[in-house]
Amino acid sequence: MNIKQAKEYIKNSVNIYLKKDEFGEYSIPVVRQRPIFLLGAPGIGKTAVMEQIAQEMGIALVSYSMTHHTRQSALGLPFIAHRTYGGQEYDISEYTMSEIIASIYETMEESGIREGILFLDEINCVSETLAPAMLQFLQYKVFGRHRVPEGWVIVTAGNPPEYNKSVREFDVVTMDRLKVMEVEADYRTWKEYALERHLHGAVLNFLDLKKEYFYHMEITAKGRSYVTARGWEDLSQILQHYEEESLGVDETLVGQYIRNDKIVREFTAYYDLYQKYQKDYRIQEILEGRPTVQAIARAREAAFDERLSLVGMLLDRMLADMQEVMEQAAYLTDTRALLLAVKNTVTGDTRPEQVAVFMEQLEGKKREQMFALDRAGTLSGEDRKRSRKVLLFLEQSRRAVMTGQCGGSADGDVQGQPGAVSGGERAFAVVRERYEAAVSGMKRDTQRVQQELHNLFMFAQEAFAEGNEMLILVTQLTVSSAGAGFIAAFGSEDYQRFSQDLMLAQRQSRIQGQIAELKLE
Repeated sequence: MNIKQAKEYIKNSVNIYLKKDEFGEYSIPVVRQRPIFLLGAPGIGKTAVMEQIAQEMGIALVSYSMTHHTRQSALGLPFIAHRTYGGQEYDISEYTMSEIIASIYETMEESGIREGILFLDEINCVSETLAPAMLQFLQYKVFGRHRVPEGWVIVTAGNPPEYNKSVREFDVVTMDRLKVMEVEADYRTWKEYALERHLHGAVLNFLDLKKEYFYHMEITAKGRSYVTARGWEDLSQILQHYEEESLGVDETLVGQYIRNDKIVREFTAYYDLYQKYQKDYRIQEILEGRPTVQAIARAREAAFDERLSLVGMLLDRMLADMQEVMEQAAYLTDTRALLLAVKNTVTGDTRPEQVAVFMEQLEGKKREQMFALDRAGTLSGEDRKRSRKVLLFLEQSRRAVMTGQCGGSADGDVQGQPGAVSGGERAFAVVRERYEAAVSGMKRDTQRVQQELHNLFMFAQEAFAEGNEMLILVTQLTVSSAGAGFIAAFGSEDYQRFSQDLMLAQRQSRIQGQIAELKLE
């Protein structure tokens, strides 16, 4: 299965394991809650999927790599305890709590979330001294004398032996206590993830043309040569930072992430070509509705790989702009809920400093929520960014309240008389004005991006006519959460029209194919 399918199976298993009966007991006893074992090549996204599952399900996540654990760190250290049995005193051996188990309790204490996933990576690389204890752990969820708290599901992961010399193959007795899921690298699935993370367009376009290079393993005269999904993602990030600093990209840099000489040479050459395409076609001018005659003519005559690269570059910029608008909308929605809380505290007797104090309290609660979710491992990068924007708005608005002219009365009215405006009401008006200004800015950005999308479709229609590029454009807008979300929220007549035309054309093509197969003509 691919990693996307594995994710759904894991979510279903976690839901079932956490299901309770009418007495509040977990329906499946702990001893029958088989830990999940993700077995797959390195770098295909096993760890990232666990983070996504925890975030989507709103449960905690504690992750550990088992490669560095010894018997002592996993099971706890022995100490002498004094006990009395039948009137006789005895010295007995006890164990301190396992570092792993203690981390679960710390997470529950700090986050307030009582259920979660314990994710143990590289489970089949445990030390020889720890291996015997793993059987007890996998069956009974116990390390030493300390049990994994109820409500915590165990998910493990590891690499097949051919990828890792440290792997210890599990025997049948151990494997019989696991839900084994063998995960394979799949570019189409990974690309959906890559679009969400806004990986560099050169990486995605190159892999669209060379899908066989997405995941590559071979033995060469120099030793093992490998290319992984993790390598492409890390390369994408460093490319973006190099471009921000106007630094040159060469084979030496690419080779630090892509460990195959042939693929390094081909990608570096393509990256240089990709940069040239960006300059030649003037991507921003196309999105602004000002494509040059030369750009349209060149796109019409270009080979498929160049046209595919051009579509990728346009989509890369388009989706980034859409994502920015969607992030603004989400942040303003969160902010509005807090401003309503502020509004409800304002009365005719409220003073500006009281409004400021209440806003400071809201900031504190928001930070506490962020910390709890972060400690639980359920705070996504998008959530973190949005929460920080909300906090910045509250902080700046609170300062504006304290430094603004919020006291006095309006139009000569005296506070307490009909028509008078209190200082608190004036303070809230300051905050409301800042919020409305932010909303107006988002509306302008939305209109700009809608116009960019229209310009993109018009260019594609003129430059590519009936080519497959329009199908690629519509498909990518559909599978991307930023594209689909923006179009669903704000609409696009061009998208609706071209997607319907393409569906009609596909249906017609299928019917013609069926007729040809029946030999009716």
